[in-house]
Formats: sequence, structure tokens, C-alpha cells
Amino acid sequence: ITNITMASNDDERRRLLDFGNGSNPWYNTATMPTPHYHHPQQIPGYGGVMAMTQPLQNPVQNPALLEPQMSEAHKSQSAGMASMVPGQQMLTKSYSVHAEGALGYLTPLQLGRHELYERVPFTAVFGMQQKERNITKAFASYAADLDTLEQDQIVYSRTNQHLSVDELDSRRTRASLLLMDELEMDAVLVTTPLIVAIFVAGLCQFLVGYNTGVMNSPSSVVFSGHSTLEWSIAVSVFAVGGPWGAVAAGTLVDTRGRRGAMAICIYTFLIGGIIQTTAKNMIFITVARFIIGFASGFSSVLVPIYLGELAPPTLRGTLGTLTQFCLVTGIFVSDLLAFPFATEKGWRILFSVTAVASVIQILCFPFLIESPRWLLGRDRDSRRARHIIKKLRGLRYDHEIEIEVNHFVSASHKQACDNNEENTSSKVAFLAMLMDKQIRKLLVCSLVLQMAQQLCGINAVFYYSTMFFEGLIDSPLLGTTLVGGVNVVATYIALLLMENTNRRTLILWSAGGMFVSSVMLVVCLLGYFSKMASLFFVISFVSFFEIGLGPIPWLIVAEMFEAKYVATAMSASCQLNWVCNFIVGLIFPYMQSSLGAFSFLPFAVVLLFTIIFVIVWLPETKGTTPEELRDDIVRSLSHLMLLSDDGSNENHSSSVGNPIDIEWRRAMDDLKQQEEEDMKRGTYNYGFQPINSNLVEAPELDWQTRITGGAGT
Repeated sequence: ITNITMASNDDERRRLLDFGNGSNPWYNTATMPTPHYHHPQQIPGYGGVMAMTQPLQNPVQNPALLEPQMSEAHKSQSAGMASMVPGQQMLTKSYSVHAEGALGYLTPLQLGRHELYERVPFTAVFGMQQKERNITKAFASYAADLDTLEQDQIVYSRTNQHLSVDELDSRRTRASLLLMDELEMDAVLVTTPLIVAIFVAGLCQFLVGYNTGVMNSPSSVVFSGHSTLEWSIAVSVFAVGGPWGAVAAGTLVDTRGRRGAMAICIYTFLIGGIIQTTAKNMIFITVARFIIGFASGFSSVLVPIYLGELAPPTLRGTLGTLTQFCLVTGIFVSDLLAFPFATEKGWRILFSVTAVASVIQILCFPFLIESPRWLLGRDRDSRRARHIIKKLRGLRYDHEIEIEVNHFVSASHKQACDNNEENTSSKVAFLAMLMDKQIRKLLVCSLVLQMAQQLCGINAVFYYSTMFFEGLIDSPLLGTTLVGGVNVVATYIALLLMENTNRRTLILWSAGGMFVSSVMLVVCLLGYFSKMASLFFVISFVSFFEIGLGPIPWLIVAEMFEAKYVATAMSASCQLNWVCNFIVGLIFPYMQSSLGAFSFLPFAVVLLFTIIFVIVWLPETKGTTPEELRDDIVRSLSHLMLLSDDGSNENHSSSVGNPIDIEWRRAMDDLKQQEEEDMKRGTYNYGFQPINSNLVEAPELDWQTRITGGAGT
């Protein structure tokens, strides 16, 4: 028995998304017994929509039979929803058999979301939107081709004529656009729990950026009289805490949960901010910087994982981009606040921003939700996970929640290196990467790019630009602020460039532009150009960094590795990044004092080697083309049975299938046999009695009695 639910007055949407008639290619009628199709009708004497059971002609052969009997209440329902009636839940499903035991009963929309869940890593990475769109387009193209083929077969069976080329193209285009529109709906429907999570996580990344730049301007007013060594240690120890925080986060996000790890991160920021604000000498400043650096490294690992596991696949790239903007905005805000507060009396206010932001996060913490993926990894039947998914996705019905749960579980299983979701970010994953020769090569490329990102000298600008500009321009603080503002704008430009430009090309342009800027900066410092020109080349240096070496080393991890390796590769990259960050932060003041005008020359050498490495070794990772993705999707879904109705009851299903599907088919066979025996004996209950005036005039009868005529419940 199949529940046929008409969920919209849009024929195309209902046909494609809800499986309301048999023309849908995923609707497998060949494996089902001849059914009595349920359809909704308005029952006299009852205000709601009821389900009547009638022996109807198979709607695959004549779908038009269902249309006149569709109630206005069902026409007004949104696509994909089930009709909720007293005592009965009418579901929209398609029956299919999977040879590998994968999920069944998925509509094209649900199947498309399933593909996105499995192919997009549970990590929010800057610039990953293009990959998400490519997968969406590839699946929509695949589904539209199947739909067009099926419709052509149906038309041919009725008229002995195939659809014309124009009709095929028109139908394919409509189906593809419709499915793409529905798949991308997740990117614009954001619930309140997700907004709170984005706000809290975004504040963490804002504090990472803020504390990267906050020590730049007040170097001459914080405990004046300190030595260069004391200040450089206080600045660079921030990067010492970073890798320790990254290591701790990799463990605590699995043992304490994402929400518990976020609490640790927030309170660590708070403690560091309080110590830094109330510091009595440079020792307290140094300790506070280490604690804040620990929290920053912790945040760098936690935030992408947390948001990636909360957000739907089509929103993960956007959230990764948002957190990157939070980071660069934090650097810029630290420069702006330096104008009024980088004084001997105001520097404590400058440092107190970290503590104030942490207090705001603590106030929001009661509304913060746990990652459903983490909960389901610990308990497949977790009721808490289902409750969170219901709020997070704005779902209403249990079957919708279970479908979403299956998406999480299946994707987590596929992205696990050892088929165990709990070990996705463990040492097992890292060892698996090292044992595979091809993966090991990709890992080396990823780590080299992380080294290049920091050893190119970008944080020498963000840590010491005010000190660097002293004696070069009239207002060093203004120069530092201009650099911070350009950094934000260049990040947006980088986002636009990454849409249509190869990754290797961007890195080459970035490293090449930074190399030229470094050389010209040395020339300016030697006096061949005006000193004001040095400001231009510092801005140029930062701009070229943001279009390539800034975002690409992180994005390339998500594109270069399979989804199951992304979290581990990201964690290893993050730790190495912080180590190189510390090296630059510690030694640049000494480079400037000893090398003078040639202080940027070592960075130019690093950039030159980076260019050579990219040309010789780095593979292109922009991603597979939509055509290649489509072929891959076809291969991955080839186990799904796509059978048109041939008017026979022959069972075409494979002998190897999901145990649930096998049990379901056996139950249907038993039910069919029982019905046939009852028909032969003349005792079969067809499930309805003729509707007459007596039915309406009998208010004392309940609705079940009215429908069945007293012939059973």
C-alpha cells in the first residue's frame, strides 16, 4: 500500500519532489504489489482532510485520476510535507532498493541533500561555496536527465511518439532549476539556534583577529621603558599558545563535545582578557598573551568544526567566509580603537575588549546548542540530537527529522577514516594519511603552503607595522589603520576571484605580487624612492597576500583531500601555522634592527621559493568540473533501482539489499497474498462504504466508523 499525498498545486514541484505520481524515476512500482492507492478527500461532516482507501486505477497509468480528488487543504501545503490527520500520518516516500544497504525512501530533493552531506566536509572553510554549487548543479543535472528520460518513456507508451528535442530541453531545464532552487534553500533559511551559534563562534574569530593586531599600536605606552626583547616575547608568545590550543581543541572537541569545548574557549578568552587588562607589569602581559593565544588556537580548530556540523552543506562555505571576515575585521577594529585608547591612560580599555566580548558570549551560552553530529556519533538513537535537529532545521514531523538524522549518520560514516565516526579527528586519521603515498604527497603540499603563509612575513606587518612606519610617515598609526582596512577589502576581492580562478594561479599571482612588493619596499627604504612610497608597497604586500596566500592554504585543504581527511589535515596545518607565526613574531624586531632597510629581503627569498614550489609540485585543486562531478554522482547512485512501470508485477529487485527493504518486500508479498485470498473467499474489506446522507446525519458516529462503515478499525 502506498500513501499518495498531494502536497502542492504546482504539478511540476509535486511530481519532482513529492513522488505524488508514478512518472517520477525514483518511484519504483515494479517491486510493489498491485496496491489500493490512498488519496486525500474532503469527508462530509469532518472539517479536516481525511484519507480514504479506494480501489483505483494505477495512477502510473493514469495520473490524471488523482487530480480532481485533491482537496484545497492539500493543495495549500508546502512541498514535501506530510498530511497530519488524527490517528494517521500520511508520508510522502519513494520505495527503492540499494545494493549496498544505503538509505532508502528518499525523494530527489532528499537524495540531493544526502549527496551534499556526504561530499561536503563537516567544516566551515572560507571560499568553499563554489564546491557546494558545483555539487548542487551536478546532481540537479543528473536528476533532470532521469526525469526527462522517464517522461519521454511515458509519452511514448501513450502516443507512440517521443518528445521533441525542444520539449526535452525545456523539461530538463525546468526540472534542473527547480531542484537547484530547492537544494539551495538551506542557504537562505537560517533558524534562531544557528544564528546564535554563528554569533558566538564569530565573536571567537573576531577575538583571534583583535588580539593579533592589538599589540601593534600601544607598544610605546604599555609599561614604557621595556626592552625590545620583553615586547617581542609578549607579542610572539601569543603564537606559542596557539599550537597548544590547537592540540587541546583536537582532543576536547571529541571528549567534551562541541558545546563544552566552546565553553572552555570562551572562559579561556575571559581569563586572558582580565589578566591583560589588570596587568601590573610585562610579565602579566606575557602570561595573558599566552592564555589568549591558547584560546585563539583553540578557536581556530573548534569554530570551523562547530559551524560546519551545525550548518547545512550549502551554507558551510558561507559561514567559513563569514568567520574569516570576523577575523580580519577584528584586526581592523583593533587599529581603529587604537586612535582614542593607545595612550598611557587608555591602553587598559584597549585590552579590556577581549574580556567584554567574552562576557557577551557567556550571556549567549545558555542558548547555544550541541552539535547533533557529535551526539549521534556517541548514540545513534540520541533523543537530544533529534530535538536539536528539529530546532536547527525548523522541522515539524518525525519522519523529516529521521531523514536528517540519516543524512548526518551516513555522511559521518563515509567521512570516517576507519568507519568509526568517533575517530574522524584522531591519530588514526593522521596515520592513515601518512601510510597512503598519494595522500602523503598532498599533506606535504598543504603543510608547505602553511609555512609559506607565515614565513612570507605577513604577521610582521600586523604585529609591528606601527614600529615599522615610525620615521617613514608622519602618522604611523594612520598607516597601520590603512593596512587593516585594505586587508578587509582585499578579503572580499579574494572571495570574488576564487569563484572563477584556479588556485595555483591565485597563489602564483599572490606570491609574485608580494615578492615584487618586498623588493620595492627594500628599494624605498634604501632611499631610491620617497619614504611615503613604502606605505603603498606595504599595502600592496597585504593586498596580494589576501588574494592568494591568505585564504588558499586553508581552502586547498578542503579541496585537495577527501572529506574524511579534511578535519585531520586542517588540524595539522593549524598547528604548523601557529609555530611559524611564533617564529616571525619573535625574530622580526631583531631582523629590523640588524638588517635595517633589508629587513624584508628574507621574506622575498621565502616568496621566491614558494613560487618555484607551486610551479613544480602543487596540483590544481579548484575541483572537478560539473561534468566530472555528474559522472561521479551517476556512479555513486548507480545502485539505486530506477524502473519504469511496465504493467507487470515482476520483482526486479536485487537479491542483495538493505535488510529493512527486504523485510518490507516480504511484508508486502504476504499482504498481497492475504488480500488475494480474502478476495477469492469474498471476505475482502475494500475499506469504504458509499457516502450517503445517512453518514452526514450521524454525528454520534466517530470518523473511523464513518469511513469503514463499522467494518473494522
